[in-house]
Amino acid sequence: MTEFKELVFSGVQPTGNLHLGNYLGAIRKFVALQEGNDCIYCVVDLHSLTAQLVHDDLPGQIRSIAAAFIASGIDPKKHIVFNQSAVPQHAELAWIFNCVARIGWMNRMTQFKDKAGKDRENASLGLLAYPSLMAADILVYRGTHVPVGDDQKQHLELARDIAMKFNLDYQEHIRRAGRGIDITVGDEPVHAYFPMVEPLIEGPAPRVMSLRDGTKKMSKSDPSDLSRINLLDDEEAISKKIRKAKTDPDGLPSEVEGLKGRPEADNLVGIYAALADKTKTEVLAEFGGQQFSVFKPALVALAVQVLSPITGEMRRLMDDTSHIDAILRNGGERARARAEATMKDVRDIIGFLY
Repeated sequence: MTEFKELVFSGVQPTGNLHLGNYLGAIRKFVALQEGNDCIYCVVDLHSLTAQLVHDDLPGQIRSIAAAFIASGIDPKKHIVFNQSAVPQHAELAWIFNCVARIGWMNRMTQFKDKAGKDRENASLGLLAYPSLMAADILVYRGTHVPVGDDQKQHLELARDIAMKFNLDYQEHIRRAGRGIDITVGDEPVHAYFPMVEPLIEGPAPRVMSLRDGTKKMSKSDPSDLSRINLLDDEEAISKKIRKAKTDPDGLPSEVEGLKGRPEADNLVGIYAALADKTKTEVLAEFGGQQFSVFKPALVALAVQVLSPITGEMRRLMDDTSHIDAILRNGGERARARAEATMKDVRDIIGFLY
């Protein structure tokens, strides 16, 4: 092998209900990426323990994410859909990466600082080491590309740092094992086992904000269900939430510049644009000068049109858990075979006997 085979990896945590922001910001991109790419999509249930240690219904949440993947159009036969805990090689490689990574690297992660807050001494070790597991998730398949949002870019940079340090520390072992590929990082030639993962950023990602506060991201953890549109919401719920969405007294502007300083208006226009696959400029060309009493019903109709087929298919799949479980089981078997091939190489490179 003279170069790394391109492979796309991404995952979604099974914590809370998936919402419109998850769909527009991640899952819809996953569907598009499967055309022309080898893709592995994972329900990252090990990661979910850093957000909440004890879950009332973790199996149900795992199945819900898998159902959303499939209902949105991901093909589990051509690509791999599985849950992370079914492939123990993720955790095995994560431990090795914990030994490669430096504590200082972890302490600099802004997401750890945000989630740990002032009481960092009481934060779980898992929350601190989360990026090592994320690096292992990708690199246990020698993944080359990851679709990322703004909040994960720093973690992807850390995955590159971990891969680079492993490659440099074990460079002679990799060469002796005959497992490496000659690459150049910056101006430095490296005989590498792990690739330098690249972010996949395809066009401007729609940043979907809360329907109750346009300055905050739409979130599964927001205590108000009116703040988000869940993928399992029916037409009545979608209509109610959009009608009650916070706005301001002015009508819609004719130019995008007119949305500045108006976060709620900007958010609703952005949602319409993303659902319609248009630009905000095109949306305002159609609705500029109109009141929200005209725009909101149009947004309801569009949201229902796009989401209803997904919601219906998700409900159908969730009613037949044996089918979802079979897909996850098959995906897990295929993922384990790939992951074990990597781990066999890594054990040889490190010098483990097995």
